[in-house]
Amino acid sequence: MREQDEALQAAAAFLARSQRDTEPPLAIDTELVRESNGLLIVPYNSVQYLASREAREQLLDCWPILVDLERGDVRFGTLEERHLWKNTSA
Repeated sequence: MREQDEALQAAAAFLARSQRDTEPPLAIDTELVRESNGLLIVPYNSVQYLASREAREQLLDCWPILVDLERGDVRFGTLEERHLWKNTSA
């Protein structure tokens, strides 16, 4: 099983590789990272939003990055998996 710190580093590298030149600078929302069903759920948003937490700066529909803690696979979440990060009591 991957350590959470190592999984978070893998998610950050994945986000950096995935970022397009046309997008605002993005960063992981470390306050909302959590583990569920063997996955590290890693939300991200614009650096500007994360600094201010002002809703008008928030990017919409940012699918979180999911890191499989057993295998180490890193990818964006899918529509079918939305329940993992939207319907939680945490």
